[in-house]
Amino acid sequence: MIKVGHRGAMGHEPENTLLSFQKAIEIGADMIELDVHVCKSGEAVVIHDDTVDRTTNGNGKVEDKTLIELKSLEGEKNQRIPTLTEVLDFTDRKIKFNIELKGKKTAKPVCAIIDRYVEEKGWSYDDFIVSSFKHGELWKIKFINRDIKIGVLSEVVPPIKFMSFVKTIKPFSVNVPVNRVDKDFVEKAHKNNFKVFVFAANNSGEIEKAKEIGADYICSDFPDKI
Repeated sequence: MIKVGHRGAMGHEPENTLLSFQKAIEIGADMIELDVHVCKSGEAVVIHDDTVDRTTNGNGKVEDKTLIELKSLEGEKNQRIPTLTEVLDFTDRKIKFNIELKGKKTAKPVCAIIDRYVEEKGWSYDDFIVSSFKHGELWKIKFINRDIKIGVLSEVVPPIKFMSFVKTIKPFSVNVPVNRVDKDFVEKAHKNNFKVFVFAANNSGEIEKAKEIGADYICSDFPDKI
């Protein structure tokens, strides 16, 4: 069972910030989940929403702002929006990553970054899972580099339709809400050689359920509670 910090350790520190990622490492998470968009100047930046409105003192879409413009914004506790490369350098391979592709056209730049860290900086493809609700982006990952593990995200999890798609794309993991899955789902996934990554397991009941049904990865705002 892998303990995953949601957007770092967002139950303790501002989400998707270096402060949050450092906290996740300090409290014993095995993996960090974070979100990526591509900004106007082409960099992969770590932020959940497609706008900066909720988490910074600015407004507008991430894709309409250059990195310089994004870096001029401040969030909670004076935190700035980091780039994906800044996060990887900051954590220095002390923890693994689940990189969620939130924005469009994110697959190619994220693949390039992962490849560079593996080929030039001594990282391993096992240090990464790339997940997304945007299944077209996951197909791009498969086309670019099959060594990169992918996770298929789904909120609804309709058993027959979802599993049919999953069997076609053959991901490393199926990433699903803890309140939408049961032991039968996990057993079916395992039978097809897919890991099960459950998210939003934040209270003791949700965490215990995730353990009891046999989830391989448990993602929480409070990874120290797992």
